[in-house]
Amino acid sequence: MAAGEKVFAKCKTCHEIGPNAKAKIGPPLTGVVGRPVASVPGFAYSETLKKKAGEIGNWDKEKLQQWLTDPAKYAGGTVKMMFKLAKPEERQAVVDYLETQK
Repeated sequence: MAAGEKVFAKCKTCHEIGPNAKAKIGPPLTGVVGRPVASVPGFAYSETLKKKAGEIGNWDKEKLQQWLTDPAKYAGGTVKMMFKLAKPEERQAVVDYLETQK
């Protein structure tokens, strides 16, 4: 988990995690694994992601890996999330870390 927490430091500019996490540029990521896509109340998701949410369903580890590889490609033009994690081992580490954050 230490590796994932270290990689998550890259995400902290836009996302919070933890029991009191709030939306920033991106939604809070506490409990994201298993949560429906585009479902944090009050967060202004891109129209593209909101339309795609029903098709994607819930975030699981595989979907998060795909999202972090290229959000715009995964959700067909999402413009709010431009950050990518290029290294597969970083994506795996951060997704494993997010899974522990209930």
